[in-house]
Amino acid sequence: MNIQIFGKAKCFDSKKAERYFKERRIRYQYIDIIKFGMSRGELKSVTKTIGLDEIVNREDQDYPLYQYLASDEAKLEKLYEIPELIRTPVVRNGRQATVGYRPEIWKDWE
Repeated sequence: MNIQIFGKAKCFDSKKAERYFKERRIRYQYIDIIKFGMSRGELKSVTKTIGLDEIVNREDQDYPLYQYLASDEAKLEKLYEIPELIRTPVVRNGRQATVGYRPEIWKDWE
């Protein structure tokens, strides 16, 4: 199992996700999405699995700008440029991915 948690330092759900894997002694890699972002390939893979609209943080101040972009490619590029627009935590296990705190899905990964 190769768990990656993309989170934000001040995100309560990111901390809960870390605690979930830590309590079960499941190794994971934590990546601060604000400092390090996601690569284009990772972002594309996650949005293919989850869906572009599911990964967007609708409460971010840049959401209105994102909302009016015409194409999915433009929206994907905006998420890459402004990682604050990505809802966290994004948890990846190979080609599988979730957004938000989803222990009901993670338990099947163990």
